[in-house]
Amino acid sequence: MQENLIFLISTPRSGSTLLMRILNATQQICSRPEPHLMPALAHLGFWETVEKAPFDQLQAQAAIRELVAAFPNGEDDYYEACRAYCDSLYQKMHNISKQSDERYFLDKTPANALVLPFLMKVYPRAKYIFLTRHPAAIFSSYASSFFDGDYQAAVDFNPILSRYIPVMAQALRQNSVPIYHCSYEALVSSPEDTLRAISAFLAIPFQAEALNYQSANVAKGLGDPLGVEKHQRPVQSSKAKWVSELIDDKKKFEIVAKQLAGVTEEDLKTWGTPKDSLWNELEDASPNAKKRKQEWSRYILTRKLLARMRRDIHNRPHGALVKKLRFYCDVLLRG
Repeated sequence: MQENLIFLISTPRSGSTLLMRILNATQQICSRPEPHLMPALAHLGFWETVEKAPFDQLQAQAAIRELVAAFPNGEDDYYEACRAYCDSLYQKMHNISKQSDERYFLDKTPANALVLPFLMKVYPRAKYIFLTRHPAAIFSSYASSFFDGDYQAAVDFNPILSRYIPVMAQALRQNSVPIYHCSYEALVSSPEDTLRAISAFLAIPFQAEALNYQSANVAKGLGDPLGVEKHQRPVQSSKAKWVSELIDDKKKFEIVAKQLAGVTEEDLKTWGTPKDSLWNELEDASPNAKKRKQEWSRYILTRKLLARMRRDIHNRPHGALVKKLRFYCDVLLRG
């Protein structure tokens, strides 16, 4: 499978579902959203471990590292075994997803970005597409989509900017595997040019009709069910939504800026948003910029309800009820 795999590497909320849907609409690529195969495999003990597990993860880590040290080819044998396991599963995903004779299977799992050194050792000859977006736009979308616009709750749950940008930027600079780097802003502003460049990188025919991504079905799974379902083609309406959110809200701006304070100038430059021009759009915007009108859908209402219920759940009455229900469900399912 190694010659037929594409890994779309991105943060959450950076437009990866849109790009995945476009590439899935070509005749050479099929996909299945976010299989999360590699992050779990990376934490089995040899490359990295987990903090908690239903077994002694520290002993498991020591054991697997002793075992691998005894292999004739050391860690190369371990990565070869991991590749064989993944090849089998990726091949099966490819078989159930493809519509005709697609050459590539595309894995779009944002968490893959957090295990890039491991992933690139398992699949050094796969194709990698790195998708970046303005950091403030990423966090604005993240907080709005999953935390009802509560930036503090979002950063407390996962400071995605300070976690993802450094590891992705480092991998981009090392360039140890076949990588194509594009931005969300370029994707929605010049979709044909972006698709043409990606097609050349993958050595597949350019198909402008793939930009009408709704023409091809894709398996249901994790990802963004919001924006990509509303439109037929890439649109620019989301490109600068973050400006209207941050221009009049100092607290939100500080939450984003604080995450980026720990990101080096080199990483920001590699990302495509140099530090000296990071806030240009915010500075150029009118002080009276109109705030975006809230859009409503069943998905948004569900997210808002979940965000409100999750807020301070351990100290609110329904939190105790949820814990009690979970206990009884665990008891019922134990046998």
